Amino acid sequence: MIERIARALAPRTTVHAHCDLPCGVYDPAQAKIEAQSVKACMEKYHATDDPEFKARAIAIKEDRSNLVKEHLWILWTDYFKPPHFEKYPQLNQLFNEATKLAGAGGTKGTVDVAVADQLLGKIDEISEIFWETKKA
Repeated sequence: MIERIARALAPRTTVHAHCDLPCGVYDPAQAKIEAQSVKACMEKYHATDDPEFKARAIAIKEDRSNLVKEHLWILWTDYFKPPHFEKYPQLNQLFNEATKLAGAGGTKGTVDVAVADQLLGKIDEISEIFWETKKA
């Protein structure tokens, strides 16, 4: 009985997509917006003496840092394909550096605005390559 139900519910067609939903919408701007939010939280953190405000700024900064990583990972793993990595051999290193800059050793673990600026710089480099690939 259970086997019949399982067979009835099993997919009849297997599809393959480049992401969880084959929407085709990718843009490094999503990562950049979150990274700009991270930087703004750091600046606001430094501009106040209110401990509750500082705690909120840190919590938001850490959440946004995670979102930066998620958006970068989606680009890295779903959008970019082997021909891109062949044409732009620095791409893997850029993504590695950018995601680390958004992680515990980067913006997630510090309130140093210079680290946020470094992250934004890496995202800009990735964005430049991304838009070059869209021209092709």
